[in-house]
Amino acid sequence: MEAAVILAAGAGSKLWPFNRVRNKCAFPIANVPAVRWLANDLISIGVTRLVVVVGEGEASVRHALHGLAVPPVYVRQPQQAGTAPALAAASEELMDDDLLVVYGDVVTTRESLAAVAARFDEERPAACALVSPLGRESPNDWICAEVTSGALSGIWGHPRGGSHRIGGAFAFRRDALAAVRDNPGLITSVPVGGMPPCEADLAASIQLLLDDGLPMAAVDAQGFLVDLDRPWHILEATEALLAHASARLEADEIHPTAQVADSAEINGRLVLSQGAVVGERVVLNGDVWLGPGASITNGSIVQGRACLGAQAKVRDYALVGGGSSLGPHSLVGHGAEMDGVLLDRAYLYHYCEISGVVGSAVDIGAASVCGTLRFDDREQTQLVKGRKETPPLAASAAYFGDYSRTGVNAIIMPGRKVGVHSCVGPGVVLTEDLPDGKMVLLKQELTYRDWGPEQYGW
Repeated sequence: MEAAVILAAGAGSKLWPFNRVRNKCAFPIANVPAVRWLANDLISIGVTRLVVVVGEGEASVRHALHGLAVPPVYVRQPQQAGTAPALAAASEELMDDDLLVVYGDVVTTRESLAAVAARFDEERPAACALVSPLGRESPNDWICAEVTSGALSGIWGHPRGGSHRIGGAFAFRRDALAAVRDNPGLITSVPVGGMPPCEADLAASIQLLLDDGLPMAAVDAQGFLVDLDRPWHILEATEALLAHASARLEADEIHPTAQVADSAEINGRLVLSQGAVVGERVVLNGDVWLGPGASITNGSIVQGRACLGAQAKVRDYALVGGGSSLGPHSLVGHGAEMDGVLLDRAYLYHYCEISGVVGSAVDIGAASVCGTLRFDDREQTQLVKGRKETPPLAASAAYFGDYSRTGVNAIIMPGRKVGVHSCVGPGVVLTEDLPDGKMVLLKQELTYRDWGPEQYGW
């Protein structure tokens, strides 16, 4: 297929606090925006015409796709009316083409996209949909698919049961796009008592094609598929992508200007860019990717596969967990521990312990700590748009919105989120999510008593 559409107009409010300064499709996974991964993969499988539908956070999507090998045509969706009208608007730019359609917040493999295109080209169904087994996730959080012998036989919105969910990539015959224009404006296939939003989701158009008796193919995702819908999906996508990249590494790839100290203990493969440094007494227990000028030095430890962006630094006996990604110009300093995702220019100074996702230019104060276990051993819930949810993984991770900060000795309890432009003051134990643009300070009560040698009988 030569024509593709990327839908990147949604507000992404469930991803708070990371949707406030960017569209969620532009969030970096292993230091590359999710939408850029998709666009590059589409071009690699033969797409020569690309339309990107933008809306909320348009500038971040355009920036993420700057310099793309196939310059995209941008179509702006003026109102957040759903994915069906977004596709309808984009299809006007590609009047005579069958279309490959991908949600811009999907993180999956190139092989998944290629499989959808190949199945469509081979069988020419009215439409073809990528699907993914639910695994540990609850079906009532997703639009689910009924799959029978490789065919899509039904769509259900947030059902009480189900085995697969819609994977966010589709192929449409041009004559099937009438179902996109005739979308009912909400998903009608919901359980009794269900409350679908009044939004024209593309899944309802798929169901309309099924109701018309048209053939619909289903293709299982190849490797992995993560929808960046909630904050913990950032961690899931990063770990999955790094594991996928590791499986394709056959040998070290070390630039001639990179340096690896003789005393470093290397238990994995290295992909080192220009000027990268692995210093003295460093221990690497997995495959590691270092961008230009990135460095791991002076006794630091990386516990598993990890990637560092350009000029990122891990130094002075710091510890980085496996499956972690550190953004360009970020720092994990003396004795600090980081497990998760650190965006560009974020700083972790000495003796702090952070587990989760840290946004751009966040300043983590010395000895700040994330709680990672509940004392009562009960399931950890998080609030997503006011709804309590239990993440299937990384439930105790903490999330720091862009341009936030902590004072010394701040404690972030399991699952809590710090909003954009917010500050957790020194010594605060944060037990609730902190909204955007707020500072929380500890009100200290002091008691003074007489004390001196007389206390010892002098």
